[in-house]
Amino acid sequence: MCGRMRLDPHSYADSTQPETASLALHAAVDFATRTLRATATLTFRAPGAGPLDLDTRGLTIHGVTDLAGVPLPFTLHPVDPILGARLAIQLPPGTAGVTVAYTTSPDASALQWLTPAQTAGGKAPFLFSQCQAIHARSVVPLQDTPRLRIRFEARISVPEGLTAVMAAAAVGRSDGPEGPTFAFAMPQPIPPYLLAFAVGDLASRDLGPRSRVWAEPAQLDAAAWEFAGVEAMIVAAESLFGPYDWERFDVLTMPPSFPYGGMENPRLTFLTPTLLAGDRSLVNVLAHELAHSWTGNLVTNANAEHFWLNEGFTVYAERRILEALEGAELGAMHAALGRNALESEVRRFAATPGLVRLRTHLDGIDPDDAFSQIPYEKGYLFLRTLEEDVGRPAFSAFLRRYIRHFAFRSITTEDFVAFVEAELPGALERVGAAEWLHGEGIPANAPRARSERLLALEALGGAVPTDAQAAEWTPTEWTLYLDSVPRPASPETCAWLQARIGGSENYEIVVSWLKLAIASGHLDVLPRVETVLTRVGRMKYLRPLYAALAARADTVEFARRVYASAKEGYHPIARQGIEGILG
Repeated sequence: MCGRMRLDPHSYADSTQPETASLALHAAVDFATRTLRATATLTFRAPGAGPLDLDTRGLTIHGVTDLAGVPLPFTLHPVDPILGARLAIQLPPGTAGVTVAYTTSPDASALQWLTPAQTAGGKAPFLFSQCQAIHARSVVPLQDTPRLRIRFEARISVPEGLTAVMAAAAVGRSDGPEGPTFAFAMPQPIPPYLLAFAVGDLASRDLGPRSRVWAEPAQLDAAAWEFAGVEAMIVAAESLFGPYDWERFDVLTMPPSFPYGGMENPRLTFLTPTLLAGDRSLVNVLAHELAHSWTGNLVTNANAEHFWLNEGFTVYAERRILEALEGAELGAMHAALGRNALESEVRRFAATPGLVRLRTHLDGIDPDDAFSQIPYEKGYLFLRTLEEDVGRPAFSAFLRRYIRHFAFRSITTEDFVAFVEAELPGALERVGAAEWLHGEGIPANAPRARSERLLALEALGGAVPTDAQAAEWTPTEWTLYLDSVPRPASPETCAWLQARIGGSENYEIVVSWLKLAIASGHLDVLPRVETVLTRVGRMKYLRPLYAALAARADTVEFARRVYASAKEGYHPIARQGIEGILG
């Protein structure tokens, strides 16, 4: 296969071959074997002939036919450690599509199978998928590249007593002798990484006219309270970015092992239970996933080398939503937190500076290994720099035109540059876009967040505040303060912090405190660290805690022991990242 025909370094999809227009997935969930027994029918945009290369990972292929059921010759090639195994199918002239019968692996990288003990309710098993960035191929044999958007329908059969939900429109349920089958349809074309479903003991409650929360029954009340403001968020987002094109915005509260803060699967966003802080202080994550409905789901990066187009735009959109709902002070504080995270990530990738660029080159690099806050926060700052150059009114109008122009399309950084040149002539040159996109580090013209509350925090310089000052802080201010305390902190500072926030249930505060304590040698916190690491699967919290423990000779073995006991409760993506830290 000629390399120039592959437009995505993370997919075997060949641009000279037939392209998939739609998928029909029929899958039976088997908790005993931890597998899906499935068929996938791919219908092409136009009939074709000759070779067809599909992406797979860990799939057992039972057979391939055309749409009439006529067997087709196929070869499953040896496994590439990043791409998986290429499924090569030979198509006779005029082939309109193919059907592949297969079984997933018990170790499918996109799937996590949880025992009842690993769930909130403790009574039923749970299964969920996480396909970003290139894990859809471990669930379905397909052209696993965001460049090729597809519509789909699905039927998922599950054991009696369980419910299947999917990031799609629910279109029916039928009951059979072995359990129910749930049917779904996605009429809008999506990139494959947004294929998502979950199976478990689930209940739901309406939040508004077009939103509903799903959760295990034990978590439903807390989730419904925490996310009650979702309709106001949708209205604010529509006023900024244009109509919401996905009909519904439902959310699913995930088990603790979910590796991300959220996943923007259209029509059913997945959210970590660490957001259930009881004070609605972490709903910025909900705003972020909602913003993806325009920036990411509607306008999508063509491959992982352009990931900033998804995440930089979405962080910008998230903070605009928060400003509209909560005021500029909150937006500024979140921007300051983001700047801290960006500076930390630049240091983390010092040995691989190419990954600090916005427009990356990832041939031979697993996108999970390249994952960081850089496309999020450096991308945000680039867009803020453009906004400051042309003014907010002009940039807001540009953003709406950008979204409508590229709606339901997958684009590259070069497409973005061409559009900005046409719509905002001269702006890219004025802000030094080449350095932003292709340079390493943070350009000198990056804007810094400013607000009265930020200035008050900066004035402390990391010193211990008065009790009166601390009593007025929001969770966001506490996190910013903890980030500002010099390392190592004095025993007196650690004791003061332990007394004030050691028992907090807000994971942003807790993890910021524990990182500071470990770095300061205040190892009385190790029991709390172990509790967090065994209860939480979110990589935002796991990675810095394990990294802090691994950095000290007197805690690295503690880290390895905790990981050995906790890893079965982590998602495969999280395990990969932590094992990289612990060696």
